[in-house]
Amino acid sequence: MIDDNFLELLPKSIKITKNASMSNYNSFKVGGSCPLLIECYDQIDLLFVLKLFVKNKIKNIVIGEGTNLLVSDNGIDCVVVKFCVPKKDRIKIVENCITVPAQLLLDDFVIQVIENNLGDLTFLSGIPGTVGGAIAGNAGAFGQQIGDLLIDTEVIDRNGNIQKIIQKNLNFTYRSSYFKNNSDIILNASFKLNNFDKNKMIKKRDEILNLRFNKHPNWKKEPCAGSIFRNIEPSSAAEKRQAAGWFLEQAGVKDFKEGKAFVYNKHANIIIANTGSTASDVYKLSERMKKAVLKKFNIELIREIQLLGSF
Repeated sequence: MIDDNFLELLPKSIKITKNASMSNYNSFKVGGSCPLLIECYDQIDLLFVLKLFVKNKIKNIVIGEGTNLLVSDNGIDCVVVKFCVPKKDRIKIVENCITVPAQLLLDDFVIQVIENNLGDLTFLSGIPGTVGGAIAGNAGAFGQQIGDLLIDTEVIDRNGNIQKIIQKNLNFTYRSSYFKNNSDIILNASFKLNNFDKNKMIKKRDEILNLRFNKHPNWKKEPCAGSIFRNIEPSSAAEKRQAAGWFLEQAGVKDFKEGKAFVYNKHANIIIANTGSTASDVYKLSERMKKAVLKKFNIELIREIQLLGSF
């Protein structure tokens, strides 16, 4: 039980919201409330808060920017800790290695790399979320994945212990990693990059952004969460993966709607939660999409988004 006496133990530098609407903390802009939401900008504060929760046996989850979450309309019955984008850059550069905080926005990370002439991360341009979220889901595009460039991560476990985990122990596979199956939280990540011409990278980034936003909605302006389903893996070879969007389009889902939620007309693997949508609308629509592909191709799609709460 959390009372005012417990809240007094929390650092003054964090923001506390009681009965917080989770629609304000995910990119679908839907979902019910949580009893308490705590926003941490500093890793020291995060460490303190998590240790306090362990000591007092308080159930909690940690989120980033919420760009891969669908929260139930019934809300979630636990404390939510939001690990916020840092107010100040804490980027460290040594030769061609860069270490960044996990809560840094992924696209800002790409920009930092280009500005410092450190290498080519342009394939990640325009992908929503944070560096930590990208590592957990091994984000990628154009046949490249973020895990391939990682040196190591600094993580905190649920008991408040901090350790480094090197790349080979993070079990990277297509859109998955070690972090998908445990509750460790990424604090920092280090990458080894090769120098590229800055002007060429700027041009390449512009081309990729144009490609992306010709097919994808701008997640900062439209309520969505990127791809709903993972691509299909007929083999381990990246070039042989088949886009879930293709199967969905062939299954005729582009006209699908549920309440105010609808399938994006330029990409069949994206749902827009239009004004007035509910989490139930989004979930039911995703189920219809999944069943359509199963019926036509006998292929069961796997969700890429994370469900929080009961559906």
